[in-house]
Amino acid sequence: MQVHDKLFIGGEWVAPATSAIIEVTSPHTEEVIARVPEASAADIDNAVDAARRAFDEGPWPRMEPGERADVMAKISQTIQARSQDYAETITREMGSPISWSIMGQVFASTMVLDYYTGLARAYPFEELRDGVLGNKALVRKEAVGVAGAIVPWNVPLFVTMLKLGPAMAAGATVVLKPAPETPLDAYLLADALLEAGLPPGVVNIVPAGREVGEHLVTHPGVDKIGFTGSTAAGKRIAALCGAQLKRVTLELGGKSAAIIMEDADVEAVIPNLIGASLMNNGQACVAQTRILASRDRYHDVVDALCDAVSRQQVGDPLDPATTVGPLVAERQRRRVEGYIAAGQREGAKLAVGGGRPAGQATGWYVEPTVFVDVDNDMTIAREEVFGPVLTVIPYDGVDEAVRIANDSDYGLSGSVWSADNAAALDVARRVRTGTYTVNGFMLEFSCPFGGFKQSGVGRELGPEGLAAYLEAKSISLPAGFVP
Repeated sequence: MQVHDKLFIGGEWVAPATSAIIEVTSPHTEEVIARVPEASAADIDNAVDAARRAFDEGPWPRMEPGERADVMAKISQTIQARSQDYAETITREMGSPISWSIMGQVFASTMVLDYYTGLARAYPFEELRDGVLGNKALVRKEAVGVAGAIVPWNVPLFVTMLKLGPAMAAGATVVLKPAPETPLDAYLLADALLEAGLPPGVVNIVPAGREVGEHLVTHPGVDKIGFTGSTAAGKRIAALCGAQLKRVTLELGGKSAAIIMEDADVEAVIPNLIGASLMNNGQACVAQTRILASRDRYHDVVDALCDAVSRQQVGDPLDPATTVGPLVAERQRRRVEGYIAAGQREGAKLAVGGGRPAGQATGWYVEPTVFVDVDNDMTIAREEVFGPVLTVIPYDGVDEAVRIANDSDYGLSGSVWSADNAAALDVARRVRTGTYTVNGFMLEFSCPFGGFKQSGVGRELGPEGLAAYLEAKSISLPAGFVP
């Protein structure tokens, strides 16, 4: 049992404003494993005040970018030195298999931070331009100010770094609100920030629920919001930010399609596709959960997929042999089971799974599940399940495959699998989605990440992710003057 009684505000551990607590429950044992303070609106006010002082008066925005990068590098090194602690903590609080947590939860996070550390050293924060009227002009990229970062429970440290990395590189200051299901890794992060010598108030950490999150979004001292979560919550945040003309980046839901072309080597594709489809117990916005197979090869794909899914090791997420662990909460299991029931009602055929795994006396487990004979109009093909549930949809010809892939309210990720890379690239260019992979699955941290349609607004990662935490200022210079 871990017990924390303070919040990280202004570079110090401070007592919360109320006695409210968050109980963290293991999704494997269903036992309470930790208690932490639940931040209130007053705590948000304190955190924003600390971030505001750090931005308006502190050294961080006034440091040379290379100096900020030096601190960021120390943070990364500190996290890497305790990578096993971070991985086990995240596995305990949200159920991610430890075999996936090391890379997917921890090292992916430090890779993002390392990318922005390097970009901070190289980015042109000032640029001298020739003016059309003959004079020179200086274009500066200045930090946006105080950023509110609201992160979800599925990949908490990774999504934190999608926001902290570019914000720190820009010289912004941050109020970070972890999800109430997964606050524990944020306490480890606070220790790393202190050890690295981050100036007080640059990052403040206040775990809380949705109502307090709205207080952060609407706080007049916050200049920008970065949010990752559901599309429904994203719409609410967009409306709140729009009312204040507040800068906002939204990374939201997905219902990504993996197109297996007729010439693909199915036996080679499926083992690679499984990792992209069932990662993190299916609790990933980029999961490839709609499997599109040509009608002529449909049974080949179904047989190979069902065989691979049925061989997944379900169980204790701290067991290195486990590939699929529990869902984060009982409510999440009910949600996923509701989608499984809907698929059966609407006529899809349950080929693998669909129930609770035998031998699991406790834990919020759902069997890895495959539906076949799925029509793209069915609920399980339209809505984000966020669990280990895959649908196999037949298509006739490449044009129909592209049409089905694009027939979605979402557009976050996707993949295409073919023996012909050039033909696959042509498909990739036609699918309306923010990130895509040919013959694999990858997020490239130097390139923009985000979605079309209801998958979000704006981009994270790459220089585009840094630009989201910068404001552009043009300074026109007098004739003949060159700074």
